Amino acid sequence: MSSSAAHGQVAGSATLLSIGQVLARLTPEFTDLTPSKLRFLEEQGLVAPARTESGYRKFCASDVDRLRLILSMQRDHYLPLKVIRSYLADLDAGLAPVLPGGTTPGPSMLGTLRRLTRDDLLREAGASATLLHDAVSASIILPAEHYGDGVLHVLRALVELQRSGIEPRHLRGFRGAAERELGLIESALVPLSRRKDASSRAKAAEMAVEIAGQLEIIRGSLIRSALGRLTQ
Repeated sequence: MSSSAAHGQVAGSATLLSIGQVLARLTPEFTDLTPSKLRFLEEQGLVAPARTESGYRKFCASDVDRLRLILSMQRDHYLPLKVIRSYLADLDAGLAPVLPGGTTPGPSMLGTLRRLTRDDLLREAGASATLLHDAVSASIILPAEHYGDGVLHVLRALVELQRSGIEPRHLRGFRGAAERELGLIESALVPLSRRKDASSRAKAAEMAVEIAGQLEIIRGSLIRSALGRLTQ
């Protein structure tokens, strides 16, 4: 795979990271990331870390950027791995693939995924510190040291909603709805969750993303249908 500059066996290098070091870099942004999920993504051919002579995985900077892209696509766009795999293949071929929904991050996205500080987030969203605080209090945004583009989109939406008189406190029910959807997903994953092997846990995580994506489609359809009734 062209995603990694170092394939095959390599000697130890200060520029290469172990699984533990990769987790240390990525888990602040992707809190559900585990060694099992990293190995699963490798098994699925989405990332190809180098190997030492002893067989230990070593990740270069481009591998970490690629993992951040994959995890962002799962979390922020609810994309299944088959869609992500196709997107990455086009990206590796030098194309400018389009994500479902019309997003066109372009070939440079691998190197430009950002980790925003609190001040960066507020500035780019055009939000006040009070709005962010209220969003955290309403459990719409989780507090973190750094934030990704997904949180930036949410905060921008809250800025626009505030202009219409809708405050984060009015959206507390969204957290409850999300928890109910999580209950549905957990129920669907029971057969896999009962298995204790790493592969089953990783597959359960992938299936959870796919189910969440389908629920998002249904939710969007219901809202659009309700909006149609308002204009009649």
